[in-house]
Amino acid sequence: MPLFTLATLTPAALLVLGVALGGGWSWAGAASMTLVCATLDRLVRLPRRQPADTEFPSGDILSVTLALLHLPLLGLAVWAISGGAEHSLTDRAGLLIGFALFFGQIGHPNAHELIHRPARLHRALGTMVYATLLFGHHVSAHRLVHHTHVGTERDPNSAPKGMGFWRFAARAWIGSFKAGWRAERDLSDRSGRRAHRYFTYVFWSVAGTSSSYALAGPAGIFSLLILASYVHLQILLADYVQHYGLRRAVGTTGKPEPVRARHSWNSPHPWSSAMMLNAPRHSDHHQHPMRPYPTLRLEGDMPVLPYSLPVMAVIALWPPLWRRLMDARVAVVE
Repeated sequence: MPLFTLATLTPAALLVLGVALGGGWSWAGAASMTLVCATLDRLVRLPRRQPADTEFPSGDILSVTLALLHLPLLGLAVWAISGGAEHSLTDRAGLLIGFALFFGQIGHPNAHELIHRPARLHRALGTMVYATLLFGHHVSAHRLVHHTHVGTERDPNSAPKGMGFWRFAARAWIGSFKAGWRAERDLSDRSGRRAHRYFTYVFWSVAGTSSSYALAGPAGIFSLLILASYVHLQILLADYVQHYGLRRAVGTTGKPEPVRARHSWNSPHPWSSAMMLNAPRHSDHHQHPMRPYPTLRLEGDMPVLPYSLPVMAVIALWPPLWRRLMDARVAVVE
């Protein structure tokens, strides 16, 4: 747990210092999640496996703490990027990149963890994080669509082999919005629940947008939209990288095979895994969605990415380079 705590809270502290001090500190948060993270991934060596029966009560404390920090950090980001701290454009650019990386690489994995938890408070906190970043539908699409149909044509967030990221991104955003809506509508019809869950997402999104306007006027809304767009890009990149080309076989009945370890890509790199709350241990998560992040494992025939998840996300931005690197590896897994 000390590693998870250090890897997630250090960038938050550096971002706050960047807002307070400006100058080089404005880029310190971004550097901690990029250059420093990549360096530590090469230097730090930790065991790949964590016993599944080990309990980490402090894991919940860290996850809830990160969620509670989300609104203050988001407000601080919008205010500073909009010019409230009177920093230079260069400093504001550093803060924009740093905060967007924090919400995309730490806030998103933490919200993802929370929406899978059985406790209503945890799920509400995860929903709040996604919806204030204008991506609330991900809560429904991820839990009800992605986990059910991963690796099949029915999941818009599973990229088939040969599909470039930019073509995937538009399909995944729009497709997951629609699929999540339909899944929640069907669930409401079966359960007799009157209110569609998307109204909750709209409430939080409006609250976040209104707060941004209160903090910095039209510039605040613009800053929120830029931040949210960058975060959406990172979330879509994570889905793209972690499932690219891995398809579930469909039997004669038309039903796909059960989800197995070989249907997700994984990363064993210790620092980025700690920073992202073990999200790169993706096969184990799909096989055991309720398993808490400190106990997720890497073992057996789980496909492994050649570089860490953040590095692979950058490579995915260039589809020809991505295909040269990954298509042969997909063929081996198949």
